[in-house]
Parts: sequence; structure tokens; C-alpha cells
Amino acid sequence: MPISLDTELPRLLELTRRGARLGLDRIEEALALLDAPQKRFSVIHVAGTNGKGSVSSMLETILRQCGIRTGLYTSPHLGRFNERIQIDGEALDDETFAEVLNGAMHEEMPPLSLFETLTAAAFLAFARRRVEVAVLEVGVGGRLDATNVVEAPLATAITSIGLDHTRLLGSDLASIAIEKAGISKHGAPLVVGPLDFVATRATAKVALARGANPIVWLDDGEPRGIEPGAHRARLRYAEHSAILRVQDGMEFILRPRLEGRHQLVNASVAATVAWQLRHSLPGIEHHIERGVAEARWPGRMERLDGGGGVAVLLDCAHNMEGIASLCEHLKSTDPARTCLIFGAIDEKPHGPMLDAVARLANRRYYCRPIDPIAGRQAVEPDALAAAHPGRALGSPEEALEAALLQAQEGELIIVTGSIFLVGAVRAALLGLRRDAAIPL
Repeated sequence: MPISLDTELPRLLELTRRGARLGLDRIEEALALLDAPQKRFSVIHVAGTNGKGSVSSMLETILRQCGIRTGLYTSPHLGRFNERIQIDGEALDDETFAEVLNGAMHEEMPPLSLFETLTAAAFLAFARRRVEVAVLEVGVGGRLDATNVVEAPLATAITSIGLDHTRLLGSDLASIAIEKAGISKHGAPLVVGPLDFVATRATAKVALARGANPIVWLDDGEPRGIEPGAHRARLRYAEHSAILRVQDGMEFILRPRLEGRHQLVNASVAATVAWQLRHSLPGIEHHIERGVAEARWPGRMERLDGGGGVAVLLDCAHNMEGIASLCEHLKSTDPARTCLIFGAIDEKPHGPMLDAVARLANRRYYCRPIDPIAGRQAVEPDALAAAHPGRALGSPEEALEAALLQAQEGELIIVTGSIFLVGAVRAALLGLRRDAAIPL
């Protein structure tokens, strides 16, 4: 049978039965069978509770501005599986995606999970297409994530640390920080976004033990527990921009097209990583401001036209830190002119998330962002409506239709609570093809 996405994608989806699995033994065995494709390109490795996708996208755009052939590996997907693996800013075409999936699912392979399989497929694609530098977003945690098979990255970054994936990573910030700091490598720069005291101490201990050098802390002026004399990049906020001063005294004015104060932090992390690469990638520093300004990352504070003068704001906030950033960004909106579409997966702190965001809207629509899969399921819309009155509906598409039907000119529809909810609504608004929502 010829190789096609119609045959390979169902085989990939069968792997959801294996769920999420941490550990490096299986992926190392698989990559050895594939002749170690991960050793044929350079890597920038990005971890974090929130912001790692945005930082990865900004870094890839900066690199591409330099004329470097880039790879980008992220997860999960908003619309189609292909978008998880990008080369030079474009998702893999169906034919290439099918070919690398076939290679990653060869019968001699160990029993890989879905994420491990996609990681192997990404490395195959990057090697075959002669990518020079790939930006890898960690899936979950860092230390035992499949992407952490990379032995000598050009640089690593930790964007933020919050309470997410606690079942796999631990129930406190120190434990989660230890897991994420596990991507730091001997001799490679590590850039760390603003963390609280506990996470800062835990990150520093692991990074120092692993020999990361230098360790650069993003200093936003808040007390963070950073040791005196540590390497710092200093961040000041201006109107719609960030002013970043790096260690050599050089300043960058960063104006990301992505909305929100938190994106100024993400832009500063990306810019600091790029600055650290100025010796290994000469000239990269001249492309930082433009790369940050031109980076796109769909579904993150993304505004779309809902028709009839109605705006739709899509934001993939799916934990308390993400919701807090969204609420801060929208604090001046008029609830009387705003409605909310909300859905969440049951392993998330959906009650506090909804408590925080519900007050932004006077009408609320609830739905299931995913069907039950890999041991995960959506919070029932009726349960959400019982906490904050609103309409309980079935699918994201039904919720969008109901919200648009009642919306008046000049109103804002906020869509948040789940990456998969945002992906479904975005596809419906733009008429895009969409693959199954897979929380792996």
C-alpha cells in the first residue's frame, strides 16, 4: 500500500491508547534505529509552564530572518497534526508528514507513545530536509520529555513555572522547576524567565549542577530571589513594548504583534536567548527586533472577525497562570459588551479558572473541548453552568453559533479554557480543515 496521510494518521491515532509516558529509553532506542537524526542539526530547547510556544515561535522567526534554515517542533496542534512540525515557517506538507510518520512507526520500533512518535518524526523531517537549527518546545516537564534526547543544544530556556501537569511533574513549584531545569546542559546557555523565590532556587540548583553556562535571569524589577552577581537581562515595560538591556549594555526595543503584557516577557526571553547565540550564529543580534515583531503564534490573544462588527478573542489559556494573564489584559473591558465561551479538561483547575474569567462577561456559553481520549475528558458543560450561570452546549461549534447569534455590533466574544476549544472555534471561523483534538 502506498504511503499516504490517509493511511498513516489512523495508525498514529491508535497510539493514544498508550497515553502520556515520560522517560528517554524508548525514544533513544527508536532514534538509534533511525541512525540518530537528532544529531544532524543544531537545537534550541525551550521549556516552561506557559509561554514556551510563543518563545519558540519568536526564536524560529529570528533565526529565519538571519537566513538560517529552521525547524520548529511544538505541541499540541490547533488545527492539523502537520503544524507540529514546521520547516522554514511552514507546516509539513501531507506527503512529507506521511513519510516521516511511516519511518517513525516502522515495525522494528519500540512501543512509542504518540508524542514520542511525533518527536521521532520531527527529527527525521529536520534531518532529511537539511534543517540547520531546530527550535524544540518541550511537551511535558523537561528532564524526562522525549525532546530531551538532545545532548548539546546551542541554548536552553525556561519561560515560566506554574502548577500544571502536577500528576506527572509534582504538586509544588520546586518539584516542577526541577523537572523543567532538567533540559539544561553542560556548557550551554540557559535563559530563565521571571520565577518566584521557590522556583528560582530550585532552578538554580539544578542548572548549576548540570553545568549550564551562563545562566541568565530575566530581571523585571520584582524581587525574585536571584543571587547577587548573577547574569541578568533587565526588562522595563513601555507602552506596547519592552525595553531589554542585555549584559553588554546593549538595548533592544521589543514590539511583539502578540497581545498581552506576558508576551512582552516572552519576547524578552526569546531576545535574550538570541543574544546568547551571537557568537555561534554571528549576526543574529541584528535580527532580534524584527523577528520578535513578525512572529505569529495563532490562538494566543488572537483577534478574529466574527462578522457583524463582532470581534472574537482566542486565547489558549488552560491553567491559572494563563487565565490570570488573560484577565489582566482584559481588565478594562466592559462585561456588558462581552460574552464568554469556556470549556476545559477535567485535570485542569477549571473551577478557579472559571471563577477568574467569568466576571469578564455577562453571557456565558459552555462546551466540551474534547471527546474522552487517553484517560482525559472534558468538564461537563452543565457543571460549569451550575458554577456561573450560562448555556450548556455540546460542541465548540454549537457554542460559537449560539454566541454569534446573540452578539451585537461592537461586542467581544472571549474563547478560552482549553487549547482544543480554541482550535475548534478558530477552524470554524476561518473554514479550516481540522484533525482530531489530541491532548498529548
